[in-house]
Amino acid sequence: MAKKYEQLLLKNQLCFPLYACSRKIVGSYTPYLKPLGLTYTQYVVMMVLWEQESVNVGQLGEILKLDAGTLTPLLKRLEKAGYVTRERSKEDERITIISITPEGEALKEKCKDIPLEMAAKGSPLSEKEAKELYRLLYLFLDGE
Repeated sequence: MAKKYEQLLLKNQLCFPLYACSRKIVGSYTPYLKPLGLTYTQYVVMMVLWEQESVNVGQLGEILKLDAGTLTPLLKRLEKAGYVTRERSKEDERITIISITPEGEALKEKCKDIPLEMAAKGSPLSEKEAKELYRLLYLFLDGE
């Protein structure tokens, strides 16, 4: 019989329930985002732009914890859809500035109820537990 290592048991991994929950939560957005032609990652990019109107790719990557290799094709698709523009910085042409377009701003109206609809689905967590989970997750993210 093969030797078992406790540290390799799936039930002992913190990463697995985080991964599985992330997939479940992101998947639950699909019915709302697919009719709008958005992926979850595109949606969170748009959320940043609805807040800031323009941001460079590096800043966007820091905010969303994504690398440029992930962002570039996604931003090209958002640009093709007419929601953003990509321009080289006049001060430093190595920096690409992403700005929201009027069409991207109009998309906000179509998305404004998504967080409310997601909340209405309910959660197995109490409000207090959800706030604590949020705090712990950001503690983990900010501790990198």
